[in-house]
Parts: sequence; structure tokens; C-alpha cells
Amino acid sequence: MSEIGVGDAVILGIVEGVTEFLPVSSTGHLKISEGLMGIPVDDKAVVAFTAVIQVGAIAAVLVYFFKDIVRFATAWGRGIRDKDRRTGHDYKFAWWVIYATIPIVVVGLAAKPLIEGPLASLWVVAGSLIVGSGIMWAADHWATLKRQEADTTLNDAMLVGSSQILALLFPGFSRSGATMSTGLLLGLDRVAATRLSFFLGLPALTGAGLYELKDAVGGGVGVAPLVVGTVVSFVVAYASIAWLLRYVAKHNFNLFVGYRVVVGVLLFVLLGTNVIDA
Repeated sequence: MSEIGVGDAVILGIVEGVTEFLPVSSTGHLKISEGLMGIPVDDKAVVAFTAVIQVGAIAAVLVYFFKDIVRFATAWGRGIRDKDRRTGHDYKFAWWVIYATIPIVVVGLAAKPLIEGPLASLWVVAGSLIVGSGIMWAADHWATLKRQEADTTLNDAMLVGSSQILALLFPGFSRSGATMSTGLLLGLDRVAATRLSFFLGLPALTGAGLYELKDAVGGGVGVAPLVVGTVVSFVVAYASIAWLLRYVAKHNFNLFVGYRVVVGVLLFVLLGTNVIDA
């Protein structure tokens, strides 16, 4: 049984809100925070708790991009009813988000024992932070930035959506980092790649949070910490989204790459000196 108090939930909610959509790995930072706080990172209820509070961050996306989501949903509904409306980009994009979610759902269910077991180690987080940094740097360095959101295709959505599997299997890799990097390698500009990352993360992260809710509560995490952690992550994530979109419009990803490398190296040192438990 895991003991996560309201105070712990506030801290973890802040960490989740700040890092969920920045390409620095929210899962990695949550596991590092839990390790420093003496919370067992591979405890089933703890893993479930981190998935549940992600729903707060997802809610922030729903609110921030409400008009876009309504536009996509409306176009999808109209297209379902009227085949003459199925040629629009918004209708197609709505289906692409659904299609692109299938790979990560299949892998997530099939690899759940590994994700909650051996792959939950902080050694994996440290390595993934550094390896993911190299991939992010390469993608940003070679990006052509010639295509905008209106130029996205089913192929883009499937490749970007499938790249989420890297972060699912290797905490520390970063879902946002993987999806943004893939978008850049496909020629999308940074804002388009970032927005696509947001939209493709909605179904998978929401589904994961709802699926894990029973394990969090059943594992000994109280309702109060879950609610507090989720609300805090919502508020902080909303501010983080607004900042990130402004930032990527004018800057490359070097800030995030450097930060990830520093955190990864520091984590290796802390693990190697037994300051925190893997």
C-alpha cells in the first residue's frame, strides 16, 4: 500500500503540470521527485497515481484548445452524417487522431507489466533523458520547418502518434519530446509539431488516467490526494501550455536539450552514490 499525502500530491501535481507538455519528460520528473521524496517509484498505486493526475493536464489542453477541439469534433460529426462533408481537413484530422491512438493503446496494454516493473527504474529514466536529448537535438538541427498544421497528413499523424510508444516504454524519453521531434523530422514547423503533439496526446493520456484510477484508489492512495494532485496539475499545465506555444514560435529546442542532459547526468550521479533508490 502506498502512502501519498495531500502535501505530496501538491508537489507532484506541480511537477506534472510543468513537465507534461514540455519536452523534458513528465514521467521522468515525477519518478525523480518520488524517489527524492522516498515514494517507491515502481509501486502499482504510485504508477497509477501519476497516470491519474495527468488527467488534470489533459483538461488544461481541452480548455486551452477548446475552440479547435469543437471545430474538429463538429466537422467529424457533420462528416459522419453527410458524406459530402468528408473532404475537409478538419474531418480527416479528427479521424487521424483516432487512428494514431491505436498503436500506443495496443502497446500500452500488452507491455503493462514491463512498464510498471523493470522499465519503471530510475536508471531507465536517466538513460532515456540523455538518449532522447540527442534525438531532439538532431531533429531540431535537421528540421526544414517548411510545413504548417494545414499541411499535415494521415502519414504524419500515424508516425507522430506512434512515436509516443517510445515515451511509454522508456520513461524519461518524453512523449512531447518524441512527438515534437518526429513532427520536425517530417518537415513541420515547431508550432505545428507542438500543436499536433497536444492533440495526439489527448485520447491516450485521458484513457490511461481513467484506466489507472481504480489501481490508484484501490492501492491505498486516498481520494483527497488524487483530487488535489489533479487540480494542481490542471492549473500549472494551463500556464505551461501558454508559455510553450509562445516559446517555440521564436526559439529552437536547445534549452530543453541542455536541461535534459544535465538532469540525466545528475540522476546517474545520485543513483550511483545511492542518494536515491532506483
